[in-house]
Amino acid sequence: MKVLSTLAPEVRQYLLVTGNYWAFTLTDGALRMLVVLHFHALGYSPLQIAALFLFYEFFGVVTNLLGGYLGARLGLNRTMNIGLGLQVVALLMLTVPSTLLTIAWVMSAQALSGVAKDLNKMSAKSSIKLLVPDGQQGRLYRWVAILTGSKNALKGVGFFLGGALLAVLGFQGALRAMAALLALIWVGSLILLKKDLGRAKAKPKFRDILSKSRAINVLSAARMFLFGARDVWFVVALPVYLSSVFGWDFWKVGGFLAAWVIGYGVVQSLAPNLTGKKRGQVPDGRAACFWALALAGLPAVIALGLSHPAVLLGGLMIFGALFAVNSSLHSYLIVAYAKEDGVSLDVGFYYMSNALGRLAGTVLSGWVFQEYGLAACLWVSSVFVLLAALISLALPRHAVP
Repeated sequence: MKVLSTLAPEVRQYLLVTGNYWAFTLTDGALRMLVVLHFHALGYSPLQIAALFLFYEFFGVVTNLLGGYLGARLGLNRTMNIGLGLQVVALLMLTVPSTLLTIAWVMSAQALSGVAKDLNKMSAKSSIKLLVPDGQQGRLYRWVAILTGSKNALKGVGFFLGGALLAVLGFQGALRAMAALLALIWVGSLILLKKDLGRAKAKPKFRDILSKSRAINVLSAARMFLFGARDVWFVVALPVYLSSVFGWDFWKVGGFLAAWVIGYGVVQSLAPNLTGKKRGQVPDGRAACFWALALAGLPAVIALGLSHPAVLLGGLMIFGALFAVNSSLHSYLIVAYAKEDGVSLDVGFYYMSNALGRLAGTVLSGWVFQEYGLAACLWVSSVFVLLAALISLALPRHAVP
C-alpha cells in the first residue's frame, strides 16, 4: 500500500485496473479449461461442449454493446466491479451437487460469466485511454500492449491452472477455491478504484451505442473475422483433438494450451517493438492489413501437414505469435480511434464485434470439428484471416484519424 501511495495517480490507477484484469482473467481461463475437460470426460460430444459456451459468447456480444453505454453513464469503476462480482456468482453457481449440474444450469452460469468477462475487459481497455495524456500515442500503444499481453499470458496460466485444479481438487473444489480468491480481489477493488472513472461529461443517449465512426466500424468488422479465425479451432476442436487423438491427459492438454496462450501474451507485450515503435512509428491501417496477410496462409499449411504432430504443434505456436501481433495492433487502434469523452461507447461497440467473432468461432469449432475434423477448422481459419486482411484495406493509412 505504501508503494502504491508514492506513485503518480494515473500509474496507480493503471496498476489497479491491470491487477483486477489479471485476477479476473486467471479465473476465466481456468473456468474454460475446467468446463471443456470435465464435460469431455463425462462423454459430451464436441458440439455439446461448444453449446455450453454459446450463452457465454452470446451474452458477451450483448454486454459489449450495452456495457459501453453503462460505462459512460455509471463510470468504468462501477462496471469493472460489477464484472468481478458477477464472476464470483458464476463460479459459485457451478459448485451445486452434480445432480443439479444440468446443461441448462451450466449454460446459465456461463452466460453470467460472459457478461462479467466483457464488462471487465471493456472497463479495463477503456480506462487506459483516460490515464494517458493526449498526444502520447507511443505511450498509449505501450500501455495497451502491456495490459493485453499480460492478460493473455495469465489466461494461459489459467488454462494450466484449470487442468491442474481439476486433477487435484476436482471440479467443485477448484471452483470454490477460485471464487474465494476472486471475492477478495473484488473487495479490494471496491475500496481502491477511483470513483467515476470514465463517466462521460454529457450523458449519452441509448442510440449512441452504435458507432458513427467509419474507422471503428471497419476495424470492428476485421476484428470479428480475426477472432473467429482463432476460436474456430481453439475453443473445442484442439483440446478435444489432443485428448482423443493424442491421448493426452488433463495436465498435458492444459499445459500445451497454457504455453500457447502465455507465448501469445508475451508477444503481444512486445508488439510495439515489432511494429515500428522503436523507429518512432505507431501502427495504422496499412500495418493491420500487412500482419493479417502474414497470418492468412498459416492455418492452411498446418491443415496440409496435420498428420505430423510437429507440424500441428509447431505451426500453432507460430500462429500464436503472428496472431498476437495482429491482436495487439487492433487493441491499440481501437483505443486510439475512440473519443475520449465516452470512450467506453466506442470500445464497447468494437468488443461487441470481437465477441460476435468468438461466438461464430465457438459454434463452428464444435460443429465443423464433429462433422469434418480439425483440418476443416484450420481451413475455415485461413479464410477468416484473409477476410480480416481484405477488410483492413479500408482502414485509415495514418496513425490516428
